[in-house]
Amino acid sequence: MKIALIGAGNLATNIGPALKAAGHDVVQVYSRTMESAVLLADKLECACTNNIEAVTHDADIYIVAVKDNALESLAQMLCKGREEHLFVHTAGSMPLEVFKGVAKHYGVLYPMQTFSKNKSLDFSKIPCFVEAESEESLTLIKTLAASITNSAYELTSENRKYLHLAAVFACNFANHCYSVAADLLEKHGIPFQVMLPLIDETAEKVHHLAPREAQTGPAVRYDENVMQKHLALLHETPNYEEIYKLMSKSIHERNND
Repeated sequence: MKIALIGAGNLATNIGPALKAAGHDVVQVYSRTMESAVLLADKLECACTNNIEAVTHDADIYIVAVKDNALESLAQMLCKGREEHLFVHTAGSMPLEVFKGVAKHYGVLYPMQTFSKNKSLDFSKIPCFVEAESEESLTLIKTLAASITNSAYELTSENRKYLHLAAVFACNFANHCYSVAADLLEKHGIPFQVMLPLIDETAEKVHHLAPREAQTGPAVRYDENVMQKHLALLHETPNYEEIYKLMSKSIHERNND
């Protein structure tokens, strides 16, 4: 398939090479900044532009990987004059209908993973969730997804919202906890690297146990003696103190209901 990538951020930088490796022809990259467009286009050996009006009319599928708050306004400009083509967005929380009224054929291809420009991932292991306005579009998107991943699932916009919410807890909030841990350690001259075996084992456990079964720590048994000592250490960082209280309460209630 001929594909135009709209966006050159973390996700586009990862899905672009996966599409090329699968034999698709990535014909163009668009980005707001020419620097980002050129950087990704060079990797994919294709054309690039930072002018939305200069986006090619010769793609089978336009994959839109931009910030959620830019998607709706960009879709209106992008689809104009290209209404007969297939448009696909990659956002977890944006509805399928963001293209309604501006395109005839549209859908969603949401890869559920955390992406960085400087870290390449094996896309075949990334679950992708698809949806479309028609069976014809859905078939094309499923075919595209199957060419880059071993795990493709059909999911409605309503359920995808909850999937994305769960991902925020499992990834973004968990990473913030790592950041808090790094801050606490740094203040006392302890390298964050000492946490890595613990982090790895915690993640590995849930491959074999339900998260509730894998939960350990003072909050499970509500060990107030330990918890009060921890809270005293956090007294000068009220945000961390509040997070500790809320997390401990939630863990205890979750594991004792």
